[in-house]
Amino acid sequence: MSQLPPSPPQAVTGSCLCGGIRFEITPPSSGFRYCHCSRCQKVTGAAHAANLFLPQSQFKWLAGEELARHYVLPGAKRFAVSFCTQCGTRVPHKIATTENMLIPAGVLDAKPDLAPEFNIFWNSKAPWLVETAQLAKFEEYGR
Repeated sequence: MSQLPPSPPQAVTGSCLCGGIRFEITPPSSGFRYCHCSRCQKVTGAAHAANLFLPQSQFKWLAGEELARHYVLPGAKRFAVSFCTQCGTRVPHKIATTENMLIPAGVLDAKPDLAPEFNIFWNSKAPWLVETAQLAKFEEYGR
């Protein structure tokens, strides 16, 4: 009995909050990490960033690339952030010194091919961080 060839990886789309920026990524991803560095805390306003990584050749803008603004932190080797100028959502960008793209996982419209693998810069974690497994869960606003 002959086997069917493996199906090609399914592309995953992503978009900003206002929908002005849309893109597509094609697996396989090369990494998925939670970053707890102080820079990621500042840029997300959260305890950590959830970042997916993949080669630039597996990324395609579908709409709104001109709406993305890119900020490079002076003096930083690789740290930068891109965001939608209409709604402020963090959007993908090419990482300096590499051929990889950083994809903020929260802007993906479907589940990526990888689950988060590990935490980085754990010693810089927010002092108020409580891991989600320890918190009560509610369907909406809670109490």
